[in-house]
Amino acid sequence: MTHSVLFFDSGVGGLSVLEQVHRRCSPFNLRYVMDDAAFPYGTKTDEALSQRVLQVCRQAVQQFSPDLLVIACNTASTLTLPLLRQCLTIPVIGVVPAIKPAAQQTLSGHIGLLATPATVERLYIEDLIQDFAGHCTVSRLGSRELVEWAEQLLRDGIINPALRSHLQPWFDSNPQMSHVVLGCTHFPLLKPHLETLWPHIHWIDSGEAIARRVSELMPGCHNSSAGTLALHWTSAASEQPGAERFLRRLGSLAECHSMVLEQPIVIQEENIV
Repeated sequence: MTHSVLFFDSGVGGLSVLEQVHRRCSPFNLRYVMDDAAFPYGTKTDEALSQRVLQVCRQAVQQFSPDLLVIACNTASTLTLPLLRQCLTIPVIGVVPAIKPAAQQTLSGHIGLLATPATVERLYIEDLIQDFAGHCTVSRLGSRELVEWAEQLLRDGIINPALRSHLQPWFDSNPQMSHVVLGCTHFPLLKPHLETLWPHIHWIDSGEAIARRVSELMPGCHNSSAGTLALHWTSAASEQPGAERFLRRLGSLAECHSMVLEQPIVIQEENIV
């Protein structure tokens, strides 16, 4: 039997996690669902997002019958993991910013966290720092722009020229910073450009850790057959060319179409910082 894994994110960011799982578990069938109808999540209230994520994920699990669900979004993970694990009968894996490995690897004792503005201020970040990086200086930067630029990169193949000027003041203010945690799954899509602009920085994300966890929960990564890929989205868009190109680069794309939500929860934009 071929295992199937369902990935969920608001946009294309979770593709960075799917890619790592595909590298480690290529025989698995991997299905990606993006809630682009509610993108971006960073402008929504926690309560509204929790309801929305639960609705989309529960319907997707019912419709596609995966063996495992990966919430490939930091915001959705922190808000809904306990609830999803209560209401679903399959394992659910969430994403946690890789503060622990960054703190273990740094020699300077100074690490950075680059995430969305909401994520860098969440209580669970304080807990991660206290538990795993109490001996380190942790500099945080919240950026909405990088989320949009990652989406733009996949959609248009263009890297925003403001990337350097956007981040350079942060590095100038923290010259001892040696490792930077990419605390949003969108950000690893920008990693090749980040490494080119700041080659002295060690960039760390959670993709490999998620891939290891998937392989632990579902043995069979070493089968010789290749699995399939599928792409779905929640908006009325007729196609998602950026995400489709990304997945076709990895392998065979068996399905590619929108997912019609049953009585969708519509959430309004809020001025969330």
